[in-house]
Amino acid sequence: MTSLVPAHSPNPPIKPAGRIRQKNEELILAAAEEEFARHGFKGTSMNTIALRAGLPKANLHYYFSNKLGLYIAVLSNHLELWDSTFNTLTAEDDPAEALARYIRAKMEFSRRHPLASKIFAMEIISGGGCLEAHFDQDYRTWFKGRAGVFEAWIAAGKMDPVDPVNLIFLLWGSTQHYADFNTQICRVTGRKRLTKDDFEAATQNLIHIILKGCGLTPPATA
Repeated sequence: MTSLVPAHSPNPPIKPAGRIRQKNEELILAAAEEEFARHGFKGTSMNTIALRAGLPKANLHYYFSNKLGLYIAVLSNHLELWDSTFNTLTAEDDPAEALARYIRAKMEFSRRHPLASKIFAMEIISGGGCLEAHFDQDYRTWFKGRAGVFEAWIAAGKMDPVDPVNLIFLLWGSTQHYADFNTQICRVTGRKRLTKDDFEAATQNLIHIILKGCGLTPPATA
């Protein structure tokens, strides 16, 4: 099973879809996201997804031939959200403004799509077997290109000479933490749930800490 993420391609494919098909696919993907986040890949069945979606099981197989295909579709949709946003960073950008925007976008994804982030985390922790095709040479080339943006900023004297690869991992890990470990955060802080204001405060802190660590001054509008 191949995991295709258009963000890694210079010429992303265009897949037209009728309104009914698109609506049904979105309904199925949302139901699958809930089930995979609660029970994992092995503990989820096409039948339970169909029940949550309120659709006949046959409808699921019409759009997704099997559970693995549906699971990878859920992961790929989220990876596309993450990685297409990372593609907006360019060597010509002001690094402080670009990184602040990126951190804010990733934190918003964690707020709005916590379940998909948790599914990705569980997949990686379990060995990432279902995403083996995702982390192929195209992905590594894409990642190298993203690291190249930071290298260009450093070469131009726009930011401190930090290691781009570890900086990218820090950006990913810190922002995704608020989705993957929100239960831990709530237990430690005594909150029932993280509010939009909580995410805003965390976002501001991450922007301040990470940018300062790169020798950058956080933009006033961050």
